[in-house]
Amino acid sequence: MPRPRLEVADIVRRYGPAYRAAHACSRPQQRVLRALATCRTAALGGHLEQCDACGHQRPAYNSCANRHCPKCQALARARWLDARRADLLAVEYFHVVFTVPEAVAAMAYQNKAVVYGILFRTTAATLRTLAADPQHLGATLGFLAVLHTWGQTLGHHPHLHCVVPGGGLAPDGTRWIACRPGFFLPVRVLSRLFRRLFLAQLQAAYARGRLHFAGTLAALADPAAFARALGPLAATEWVVYAKPPFGGPAQVLEYLGQYTHRVAIANHRLLSLDAGQVRFRWKDYRHHGRPKTMTLDAAEFLRRFLLHILPTGFHRIRHYGFLGNRHHARQLARCRAVLAMPPAVPAPPRDYRDVYEALTGVSLRACPICQRGQMVRAGTLPPAPRAPPGGGS
Repeated sequence: MPRPRLEVADIVRRYGPAYRAAHACSRPQQRVLRALATCRTAALGGHLEQCDACGHQRPAYNSCANRHCPKCQALARARWLDARRADLLAVEYFHVVFTVPEAVAAMAYQNKAVVYGILFRTTAATLRTLAADPQHLGATLGFLAVLHTWGQTLGHHPHLHCVVPGGGLAPDGTRWIACRPGFFLPVRVLSRLFRRLFLAQLQAAYARGRLHFAGTLAALADPAAFARALGPLAATEWVVYAKPPFGGPAQVLEYLGQYTHRVAIANHRLLSLDAGQVRFRWKDYRHHGRPKTMTLDAAEFLRRFLLHILPTGFHRIRHYGFLGNRHHARQLARCRAVLAMPPAVPAPPRDYRDVYEALTGVSLRACPICQRGQMVRAGTLPPAPRAPPGGGS
């Protein structure tokens, strides 16, 4: 995509080394800082392109392919969506969001893999349990869940976005059971079952010694203090909400493209970097999404950005039920059959240049100088000497 005037990578290159010198960064955070600083620069190598008509040359440097990099997500998102098109069914779809209280978010930050895993498992169990209950739907669901850990101002706010078809397979697999038009499952019932399951798994993880606390939460290492902390959480309402249903499968894909490959902040939201101050746009959803701007010291901006680096190998997009990977093709084929839909036709893989042109309207093949020739590969560019972590290119 056309390069924004300011990128997160620019902030990392300029202020990343000083930040690392002053703060203890985890290994995943160090890897992300290095990846962003070197993405699409000579440090990663690439290839040389040359116009077959006028001889114009340009370097094409490799992407870092890091999932936290704002520059790398557009192409990754487009390819992922191509693979998802065959999964869509001709039914109503719903968007359900599961959030946790601030006290749980604080525990999650110090125990990301464990608590985020609990968030996924209990969300899935909540949806599947209520959907299987004949009093509500009496069907087997298939759905997708996407973890977001940020709010608009980059605070730590873990929550799951779930995209769920409005119905599921009957227990015997011979028919589709649809939910009522415009209504999925009762939100209050979802919320209370989610709360109960989550707190039970959180307590179990603590009992097995899988939760560790330090700093302002160090007192929770005492079992009595931890039990006291859970008491108010069991008495408050947890926020689970369902948005209005989508208009159809095309709208589902458009929505997924906005959510699945997001990072904590996109480059287009950055406004300026001046005298060590980062200014960016954000939406105040407490006031109907009113657009606002925020200015943070560069070190504080980096601190907030690094709050959202996931543990190595942790999957932030997961599929469940008949969309689960193990039985994905067979179960989806059954759903399409009972819905009298034609068999799915997988989208053929697209060259990255075709994806780029579809996204931006700009051709990577046409020569930008003479406009007549085609840019063809003319050689390999080896990686430049490795940059120091968090800075340099």
